Amino acid sequence: MKRLSSSLAAILMVGWIAGGVVAEEKKPETKSEAKEQGKPSKSEAKREEIDAMAKESLDRVLKESEGAKGLYDRAAGYAVFDNMKFTFVLSGGGGVGVAVDKDSGKRTYMKMGTAGVALGLGGQKYQIVFLFESEDRLTSFVEKGWQADANASAVAGNKGVNAGATFHDGVAFYVLTEAGLMLSADISGTKYWKHDKLNG
Repeated sequence: MKRLSSSLAAILMVGWIAGGVVAEEKKPETKSEAKEQGKPSKSEAKREEIDAMAKESLDRVLKESEGAKGLYDRAAGYAVFDNMKFTFVLSGGGGVGVAVDKDSGKRTYMKMGTAGVALGLGGQKYQIVFLFESEDRLTSFVEKGWQADANASAVAGNKGVNAGATFHDGVAFYVLTEAGLMLSADISGTKYWKHDKLNG
C-alpha cells in the first residue's frame, strides 16, 4: 500500500512539473517568437497607429478646405502630428507623427514637443497637418528638424485658406480639433525632430 501511494505521488509530481513546462512554453519570451506568431512588435503597432491617425487627419483637412486640397496637389510631401497640449500659466505638450514623401512614399516617424508661456487653464487635443512645397523643404524638415517661431500661425476655415491658400517659406499647415479646422492657431515654440526608435 505504501509502495502504491509512493508511485502515485511520483506520477502526480511528474505530471505537475511537465504541465508547468508546457504552460511556460506557450508564452512567447522574445520579440522574434512574437514575430513568428504573426504579432506586430510594439514599434510596428505604434507606426500603424500613427499612419492611421495621419490618414484620417489629412483626409479631414482636404475635405474641409478647398485651399488645402490645391496645395496638397502641388506639395512634394506632408507631415501629420497628433498632440495633447496642457495649459496652466506655463503651457506644454508633446506628440508623435509621420512625414511622407509623396513621390517615393518614404515615411519618417517624428516627435514634437511644445513649451511656452500662456494664460488660462485647460487641455486640448489636436492634430497638425503640414504641406511642403518642395522636396528640399521636406528634406530639411525631416533631417534637420524644425522649430516654429513666434510668427508661426495657421489660418483655416470657411474663409482664410479657401480665399487665398498659399505656401509661406515653402510650408503650409493646418490645425485640427474635434470641432474642425481652427480659424487661427499659434504653434510657436513647437519643435519637431526624428523619432529614433520608430525609424530603427
